[in-house]
Amino acid sequence: MQYYHSVKDPRRDLRARMHEIARTRVRYGYRRIHVLLKRDGWQLGKNQMYRLYREEQLQLRSKLPKRRKMVVVRRQRVRPSASNDVWSLDFVSDQLANGARFRALTVVDIFSREALAIEVGQRLGGEHVVAVLNRLAAQRQAPKYLFVDNGSEFSGRLLDLWAYHWKARIDFSRPGKPMDNCYVETFNGSLRDECLNVHWFETIEDAKAIIEAWRRDYNETRPHTALKDVAPEEYARNSGAQNAKN
Repeated sequence: MQYYHSVKDPRRDLRARMHEIARTRVRYGYRRIHVLLKRDGWQLGKNQMYRLYREEQLQLRSKLPKRRKMVVVRRQRVRPSASNDVWSLDFVSDQLANGARFRALTVVDIFSREALAIEVGQRLGGEHVVAVLNRLAAQRQAPKYLFVDNGSEFSGRLLDLWAYHWKARIDFSRPGKPMDNCYVETFNGSLRDECLNVHWFETIEDAKAIIEAWRRDYNETRPHTALKDVAPEEYARNSGAQNAKN
C-alpha cells in the first residue's frame, strides 16, 4: 500500500512555544495564546492557530456546566469615558496551607480594566478599604464613581466620609444582584482561576507576593478580550494619548 506523506512544515518550534505558554498560563485559551505568539513574531492565522491548538490537545476543560443566561433589566449606570471615572470594588476569600482564611480587596478601573490594587489580609474592614483608596487617589486621582455591593465594609460611615471628601459618588448594587457589579466579578473570576486556584500559599506574606506578581502581569501583558486583546496598561496609555490629542 502507498500512503501520502505530507510535505508541510510541522512547525515544531511553534508547537513547543505553544506548550510553553500553556504550561505557564494554565487558564489561557487559544485566543490569548494566539495573541502572545503574535507578540513574539510568529505569523499564523486564527484558524491555523485553532487547528494546531486542537492537534496538541491543549483545550481547556470547563469546570462548570453552562447555564442559560436570563435577561435582566436594571437602571442605567454611568459609563466611563476615561481612566479614573469609575472604580469597582469587591472582596475575594481564600485560605492558606494551614487552613487559615484570608481576604483580598480588589479594585478595578472599569474603563481600562486595570487591576489598581489587590489588598490581602486576614481581616479587612472599612478602614482598610479607605486606606487603599487614599493610596490610589494619591498615586492617580480620585474616581468620580465607586461601584460596590452592600457589604458592611462599603456601606459604613468611613467610606461615606471618604466619598464626601473626594466628591465621589457611591453606586451600590441591588441586593442579591452580583451582576450589577459585573466588571469586578469578572476580574475576581480571573483572579481565582489563574492565581488562587493554581498556587499553594504557605503564609500570608507568600500570598501577598504571589498575588501582587499576578496583578502586575495581568496589567502589563495579559491580553484582554474586551480591549481588543490589548493589555490594560497599554490600553490606558493609548487612550490617554488619544484624549490629549483631542
